Amino acid sequence: MTALADPLADAFWARSLRRWNTVCWALFGAMAVGLVLAAPPGGSTYRALALLGCVVLCYAVLDRFPENPVVRPRVYLSVLVLALGGLAYLGGSYAALFMVTLPHYWMFGRTPRISMGFLGVAAATTLTGALVREGWSAQYVGETMVSVLIVVAVGVLIGLWAHSVVAQSSERARLIEELERTQAELSAAHQRQGAADERERIARDIHDTLAQGFASIIVLAEAARAGLSDDPVRSTQQLRSIESTARENLAEARELVASAGRTGPGRVASGSVAQTLRRTLDRFAEDTGLAVDSDLADLDCDQQTRIALLRCTQESLANVRRHARATTVGVVLARRPYGVELEVTDDGTGFVVEESTGFGLDGMRRRLAELGGRLTVTSSVGDGTRVLATIPLPADETDEALDAFGVEA
Repeated sequence: MTALADPLADAFWARSLRRWNTVCWALFGAMAVGLVLAAPPGGSTYRALALLGCVVLCYAVLDRFPENPVVRPRVYLSVLVLALGGLAYLGGSYAALFMVTLPHYWMFGRTPRISMGFLGVAAATTLTGALVREGWSAQYVGETMVSVLIVVAVGVLIGLWAHSVVAQSSERARLIEELERTQAELSAAHQRQGAADERERIARDIHDTLAQGFASIIVLAEAARAGLSDDPVRSTQQLRSIESTARENLAEARELVASAGRTGPGRVASGSVAQTLRRTLDRFAEDTGLAVDSDLADLDCDQQTRIALLRCTQESLANVRRHARATTVGVVLARRPYGVELEVTDDGTGFVVEESTGFGLDGMRRRLAELGGRLTVTSSVGDGTRVLATIPLPADETDEALDAFGVEA
């Protein structure tokens, strides 16, 4: 068993010592009174009182000045051992002092080995002093040794039990401290992860709304400037689109600012998801002049699903506008037995999917993954692009969809 030098053990011994101090002072006083009253005045009585006074003085100094450089715990125990031997030789109340100070060996020894060492020496000196005074008769030796050994055994058992209790308490305290530290680290990690997720969400929303809007404004402004002299009517229409897009961007910016202090998805325009997507497609066709072929089922979706479908549509159309050089775009929104599917296709130049490094596709994948969905992109150079977004339905809606398709769950 190792030394109990941790803070919990120190606190335990300090509390125990404070509680025992009151008892000790009362017993020390009772012993002094007993020595005076039980024995006639004389040299042996005065010498016994002097030995008891030495013990009391050392104990008082140790109690009042625990950091005293002279009277240390082991010094006090050494004085106590010698005093017990002297009192036993003088015939004083050594047994009472032995019993009173029994806990001190464990309080000041601090480790079982040191405590038991001092206790054994105290028992030996006490026994020696008594035998020197009374003689070495076999009967007296046997009786004295048995009584001393009983007292020592009781002291050892009590001390070892106390150390065991403190050791277990220290281990529990250490485990609790480790648990609290781990919980604090996990809390900090969750906070960091939450902050990172929030930054990613804001970045994704900015990319899917403001950045797309500004990109549209730039394209429309360039087209309007180029057609001012040749097609002023078309340029006027593009300027109106620029104004409308700027207003929408302003509304999106205000929504992003408002949503910075709350969790959950942002808002989209009211109406069904089909109506929302149809407005987006009409605007896209008006701005780009591309042919848009759409087949949008009128679905009832929760807010998060509506936002995901709208953002995927906006990102796909933005990619068509910037990169595809397409003439026709197809958009299909349909309910399938196990989810909602959004398909966006174009007849543009296509690209190598594995070489794509943009933020848009990754943002769509993460957004869909948060809802348990997935994104499939199929494209090759010269063959156009197909973007398929799938979002699973809640359990109750899935059952309704299966019934509508004639499929048993």
